[in-house]
Amino acid sequence: MPHVSLAIELAPDRVAAARWSRTGSLDGYAVESLPPGALVPSAVETNIVNSAAVKAAVTSVCERLRSRDEDVAMILPDTVIRVFVQHFEDFPRSAEEAVPMLRWKLKKSVPFEADETVISFMRQAPRESGVEVVTSLARLRIIREYESLAEGAGLRPGVVLSSSLAAISLLEEEKPTLLARVSGSTLTTAIVRRGVLCGYRCTELPAYGANLTPQMLLEEIFPVAAYYQDTWQETIKSVRVAGLGTRLPEFIPPLEQEFGCEVRSLVSSAISDGRIKDDARPLADRELEGLIGWMMQRG
Repeated sequence: MPHVSLAIELAPDRVAAARWSRTGSLDGYAVESLPPGALVPSAVETNIVNSAAVKAAVTSVCERLRSRDEDVAMILPDTVIRVFVQHFEDFPRSAEEAVPMLRWKLKKSVPFEADETVISFMRQAPRESGVEVVTSLARLRIIREYESLAEGAGLRPGVVLSSSLAAISLLEEEKPTLLARVSGSTLTTAIVRRGVLCGYRCTELPAYGANLTPQMLLEEIFPVAAYYQDTWQETIKSVRVAGLGTRLPEFIPPLEQEFGCEVRSLVSSAISDGRIKDDARPLADRELEGLIGWMMQRG
């Protein structure tokens, strides 16, 4: 993956951008709020509803970072990009063979036609024999909406990935760790074990904000946790949560009771464990874990 030094993260409520120096330190960042309903993440429908507002926010963060005529990584809402973790006994070595096979295998798992899909994949260490493959798919027309925003600001989109796939870099790698990340009405649940993505699920919550309860969150998390425990024959050893803000203390006791392990904030645990550099603390204070994760992937 190209390690470009500029990244823009788009979310329903904001546009954020950051730049890193050649030595990997944070060179600057900028955040612009979006009016409600300006950006509505969807895998199939138009995302940029208020084009003028979103374009103005992208232009503003780029101007504040003096960014123009350079490559940029686009970090998009999880809803836009579908992620699958699959096991194969045999898997083609060439992308020319692998991509058509993945399109065919996943055509019934995504709400758009195979011929309008942009797809990427990576191999990872298998649990036993065979090959484990992480595949990301998105509707090309939706990706182009976001790429056009960057192009309109004079940038060249070089990398596109989902926010939670970027944020996974903040997780410790040795023990099985579950990430529950809330963004608006979306919950992304992922399980990582020794650098391997073991499970991933992105769902719409039945409620969000002040109306979200710990039980609602647990019911959405449970399928991924149960799949992992049945497949890998071991329990979750730690839980990291993002996106709940000041409400996190309400959720910790029920989650700890359910999983029987420590539950902490994703960002605060990464800071205390020394995985976030001091110069990235401004991003951590704004809970911009997608941008921090991209920085850590670069390093």
